[in-house]
Amino acid sequence: MTILSSRTFWALLGLAVLMLAVQEFSWHAMWRGMAGLRGDAEAQGRLAGSLPSTTGMFLHMVTGGLVTRFAVIQLAAPIRTRWPHIHRLSGRILVPLALITAIGGLTYIALRGTIGGPMMSVGFGLYGVLMALAAVQTLRFALARERVRHRRWGLRLIVLALGSWIYRVHYGLLYGITCSLGEELCGLGSQSDFLGPFDIIQNLAFYAPYLLILEWYLRRGSQTSARMS
Repeated sequence: MTILSSRTFWALLGLAVLMLAVQEFSWHAMWRGMAGLRGDAEAQGRLAGSLPSTTGMFLHMVTGGLVTRFAVIQLAAPIRTRWPHIHRLSGRILVPLALITAIGGLTYIALRGTIGGPMMSVGFGLYGVLMALAAVQTLRFALARERVRHRRWGLRLIVLALGSWIYRVHYGLLYGITCSLGEELCGLGSQSDFLGPFDIIQNLAFYAPYLLILEWYLRRGSQTSARMS
């Protein structure tokens, strides 16, 4: 019988909590995506359009919901160290799903644009390009057995894969805080056309700051390793 260390136990508990946290978002994205692909008018709503754009968007939703789940699994260090076969299997699933998610979203943006106009299209378009790049580089360095580079790009992919969920967490915090202060302040900074100051900041804020923090962490780790060698 394998006895988990205290550190491993808490890491796995944190994984379980995070998995529960993304559950609703993941299921909703997958459900609406599948309904949209079947042609459900209610599910498609304002996103309905030409076949290529509609297919791209709702395929993006289905795979995006799955990507969020597999990103949480990949994030767990205990799984990577104690059960590497699970890490490898989930990674082989995550990478193609991330590519499909990115391509689907980029297809929709190219054909239809976004509700928030050019600024949102640029921010979300860059997000899609970065996700596709991270997926390709993660696979590339895994096949080349360059573990350090594989790990770095894998972490970037995880941050980006969680971005759509983080986007909604930001809005949840905005409405939770402002609405608790009074009805007149509820949703302050956000508009229905996504052109409010908070909305504009959100075009980059759901992934760019987290990538910068990750880069700082990776550089700090490299500098520490260099001093110890």
